[in-house]
Amino acid sequence: MNPRRFISAIAVIFLQSLVLSFPSQADQKINTTVVAKEKNVLYLFNWNNYISADTVERFEQYCNCELSQDYYSDNEEMLAKLVAGATGYDIIVPTGNAVETLIRQGALKPLDKKLLPSFKNIDPRYLNSSFDPGNKYSIPYAYTLTLLGFNQKIIQELNLPTDTWAIIFEPQYLEKIKGRVTVLDSQRELMAIALRYLGYPVNDTDEKHWKKAQELIARAKPYWAAFSNASYVKELAVGNLWVVHGYSNDIFQAALDAKNTGRKFNIIYRIPKEGAVLSLDSIVLHKDGSRPDLAYQFIEFMLDGKNSAELTNLIGSGNPNTHAIQSIRKDIIENKAIFPDQESFTRLEMLRDFNRNQRRLLGRIWTEIKLR
Repeated sequence: MNPRRFISAIAVIFLQSLVLSFPSQADQKINTTVVAKEKNVLYLFNWNNYISADTVERFEQYCNCELSQDYYSDNEEMLAKLVAGATGYDIIVPTGNAVETLIRQGALKPLDKKLLPSFKNIDPRYLNSSFDPGNKYSIPYAYTLTLLGFNQKIIQELNLPTDTWAIIFEPQYLEKIKGRVTVLDSQRELMAIALRYLGYPVNDTDEKHWKKAQELIARAKPYWAAFSNASYVKELAVGNLWVVHGYSNDIFQAALDAKNTGRKFNIIYRIPKEGAVLSLDSIVLHKDGSRPDLAYQFIEFMLDGKNSAELTNLIGSGNPNTHAIQSIRKDIIENKAIFPDQESFTRLEMLRDFNRNQRRLLGRIWTEIKLR
């Protein structure tokens, strides 16, 4: 759910060294071509908690095979493991900018859509994206929005706005919530919203604009409790945090946890008026996969509306499958922070891949932000 997200040269080298320093699950798959054929196994490299256990069980019955999963927590980890030599995966579920990277690296197989009659179920708004024009390599699977989550009771008492990124950047608001607000520990996600708040596109590469975004972040940083990609979910749910910059499916989970544990407040979430990031995760075929037959069966299975809906009902992810709508819970369908209306949709942008020099510069800026 989750989001989510690009990679600096330093991070790649560091993660590669970790991967190479001890045996990983991927390393154990050196002979997966033989094993997969002998055992009828489909190897999936996926986000944590990104497919329902019931869905897995039904697919295994459907294909008379085994679905073996390895997991990653962000695109950086997934890309680093592949660069370090992880092999044997038939299917991966990367986010758009990571799809772009994998295409550029020649790591993916083109799709044969004649084998995917249910491809027509995908909402056209999520097709023909900038990272894969014509969907030559990718099938939309699920999406998340990067937005604002709030403790509704506290925010109303403090009379703070819920429709603008100003609440995490402007001292006039931050003074009231100092130490009770977190932002994502992601250079791309945080820079993206800083750029949007300043009136620039999330994929702006103007170094002057990046410096302005850096100054905005540096000014706000003393008021933040932490940079967090995971712990903010629990802390928001129990009331320790009042405002978070996070992923829609994470905040959905925090709201559900607060309700189920009888907290005396509600968790709400909003798409700021300045705009936000939409992260579209897609199914792709890795070039080293040995079971394209099972891979196509899996994709077609997940394009079925009922099967696709199970993930949304489980974690509150957005769903690009039009045939899934009838099987998704009404309260989720009606939540505009998960299923944005057309006006909100026009304010969403997907992150693009940066070139090496841009990633290096962003990495330096991020290091300065963290150390300041």
